[in-house]
Amino acid sequence: MAMSRTRKTLLIITSIVVGLVLVALIGLALLVAALRRNEPSIQNNSVLALRVSGSLPDYVPDDPLRKLLGSTDQSLTNLVLQFKKAKADDRIKVIILEVNMYGAGWGKTEEIRDAIADFRSSGKPVYAYMEYAMDKEYYLASACDKIYLAPPGELFINGLAADVLFFRGSLDKLGIYPDMVQVGKYKTAVETFTRKEPSDANREFMNSLLDDLFNRYVEAIAKARGKSPEDVRAIIDDAPHSSARAKELGLIDGVAYRDEIEKELKTKLGYKEADELLLRVRYCQSRRACTNEPGH
Repeated sequence: MAMSRTRKTLLIITSIVVGLVLVALIGLALLVAALRRNEPSIQNNSVLALRVSGSLPDYVPDDPLRKLLGSTDQSLTNLVLQFKKAKADDRIKVIILEVNMYGAGWGKTEEIRDAIADFRSSGKPVYAYMEYAMDKEYYLASACDKIYLAPPGELFINGLAADVLFFRGSLDKLGIYPDMVQVGKYKTAVETFTRKEPSDANREFMNSLLDDLFNRYVEAIAKARGKSPEDVRAIIDDAPHSSARAKELGLIDGVAYRDEIEKELKTKLGYKEADELLLRVRYCQSRRACTNEPGH
């Protein structure tokens, strides 16, 4: 049955009204989010809790709409900024750095380690907490004053490897010929399309790169944990390690859950048993802190 003109008109009016209401609600939410950006009251002797997770893009716009839609991507720039501002903030005495499995590369990991070292130069410590870690996560945590691993956790620090893709076999099946020119022994970028396996020069280059990264990785851990490079290599060759074994080997400082670390910090900072310890602060791009959430 055909819809009457009156019903069509009512339906159109209703759709417009609903659309306007939704727009108004979104606008109100954005306004509330903007107004909430007032400076919080941060007490002296506070602990800053930070988390390393996700892909850590170089920059994420500080857009209230992103937060409203549930996007919480953390940027490398903002994370490094937390350390710099916490270093200058006398109210922050300790940082707890929760290191999760993250997707950033070794270059960004080095930048975070530099930020940790800069913060520690102020005399204030950084405690790293992990539930599970591989080479990159442990390498980052080794820059901290103390490392804690959850009791069920393990350290899979078993060395470095590289995966290289070659598409020549797939292209042959599709009847596609890659017409490319390679000039120079180590100009191996085109091999991805022209070969089914790495050339000797490509393999030599990859092994050289991995050896360089691994040597720096071993030396940094050895220096941080007070061991010789030979001892660290032997530990890596025998990995993975349980949390108890990692403590026995001196790779970590304690086997504990997050709440046990908080109790230790309460004692260190002179808190009472009933006092709330953690103050989660996210610093804005400006010189002030802009959000304040109580810790767990």
